[in-house]
Amino acid sequence: MVLLENLALVFVAGLVTALATGLGALPFFFVEDFSDRWNVALWGLASGIMVTVSVFGLVDEGLAYASSGFPTLMVAGLLTGAALVEVGDWLLDRVDVGDDDHDDQDHGREEPAHATAIGDDVKTDGAGHDHGDRALEAKAFAEGDLKTLVLILGILTIHSFPEGVAVGVSFAELGLDGGVSVLGFSIPLLAVFVTVAISIHNVPEGTAIAIPMRAMGLSKWRMVGAAIFSSLPQPIGAVIAYAFVSWAQAFLPFGFGFAAGAMVYLVATEFVPEALKTGNALPNGGYRELATGFGIGVLAMLPLTVL
Repeated sequence: MVLLENLALVFVAGLVTALATGLGALPFFFVEDFSDRWNVALWGLASGIMVTVSVFGLVDEGLAYASSGFPTLMVAGLLTGAALVEVGDWLLDRVDVGDDDHDDQDHGREEPAHATAIGDDVKTDGAGHDHGDRALEAKAFAEGDLKTLVLILGILTIHSFPEGVAVGVSFAELGLDGGVSVLGFSIPLLAVFVTVAISIHNVPEGTAIAIPMRAMGLSKWRMVGAAIFSSLPQPIGAVIAYAFVSWAQAFLPFGFGFAAGAMVYLVATEFVPEALKTGNALPNGGYRELATGFGIGVLAMLPLTVL
């Protein structure tokens, strides 16, 4: 019974991170465009938080659980986490939802003149932003194509799964003394940090997904739905990871390393490039906003992770 309650709590934490992705679409309920300056700063904030939590939280915990000598399991986890993110990106790059057979089913339906070009090598909205694979979800939701949605969800499971794993692994010490008391649960401080970090990271992810949908003239609630859809694998990954590390305590260093490797690799290969791409038109290329957001994220989390 206790295990089921713990799994339910971990699932809720993962679900919170998924729902946070929908927050990225909410600004379009009130404004037509989202400031590049604020977008870059938000990417920087998410990056700073995730790197700090990974290095001073997950890696530190992994080293604490590792046996004396070289932390082989943790290093293996770091490399595996980075590799899985790379595999997810590789698969997403090769998915084509704009093939000829699918287009034939549109029955001549016209899209708005400002619609995003889906299926081209480069996808831009009316403001000239390049959003790449974010347009995949937009097209599938626009056309209500169940087969395509299932395909995308399967690939997103590989791409989004490591973030859910980070949440699940961070709950490894759930129920032990020294945690934050919430609804009768003693939640590890690390779990709070990781859940917050992933949630904040998911906000700009949701915005990136919503932008091409807005350009296609779709409803605001569909934008929210598409953003949340992209993160649905996270609560599932959180439950699986927590169940695994609870059962196999010896693999905790691998689990912590896996989560840290995936998060840092995401920052290096997705967050920072996306931020600089978004801030390309800014006077300083977005570097100042990115550095400011990153610094705020580090300063906000560092004092807590060393407690």
